[in-house]
Amino acid sequence: MSRTVVHLLRHGDVHNPDGVLYGRLPGFWLSDVGVRQAERVAAHLADHDVVHVVASPLLRAQQTATPITARHGLDLVTDEGLIEAGNVFEGTRVSVVRDLRNWPALRNPFRPSWGEPYREIAARMLAAVHRARERATGHEAVCVSHQLPICALVRHLAGQRLWHDPRRRRCSLASLTSLVFADEALVEVVYSQPVVTRP
Repeated sequence: MSRTVVHLLRHGDVHNPDGVLYGRLPGFWLSDVGVRQAERVAAHLADHDVVHVVASPLLRAQQTATPITARHGLDLVTDEGLIEAGNVFEGTRVSVVRDLRNWPALRNPFRPSWGEPYREIAARMLAAVHRARERATGHEAVCVSHQLPICALVRHLAGQRLWHDPRRRRCSLASLTSLVFADEALVEVVYSQPVVTRP
């Protein structure tokens, strides 16, 4: 029986002085704090048996993954399945609930109506995790993604409802959610915060 660990790593702090909802928009990079967080996570994982590193195509995820690939002498792989959730509000600074113009997009919090359905997010994330698990069989892989996709997958794996209060997500910046597999079966989920995540 082979033991494989797939670490889901949320990217580090993002440079966002205007406070916009950046979603999948290009050009949002790690802040100085985020760069330090990425380096500290890489140092934390330095003694781990990491043989595969894959990231969302968004710049902040790619930057978070780079120090890990450097530590382990690996090439960075990009997987669209790890991308941030789609959201009609990206690029705005509005208070979503208070602005009446946004109410039509907020009609169904269970789907959600303002973006990519939770079930689709969980499904693509699960597929990406299994691709990484297969590439790293018997070793460890790191998948760098984003808060909502990671939380949607973890809730799916736990058999919990996928709609939830975003304020209660357990997925801090630069945190690790480690999925432990025995062959293809998930046997454990471990959450950890190897670095201080507050800017």
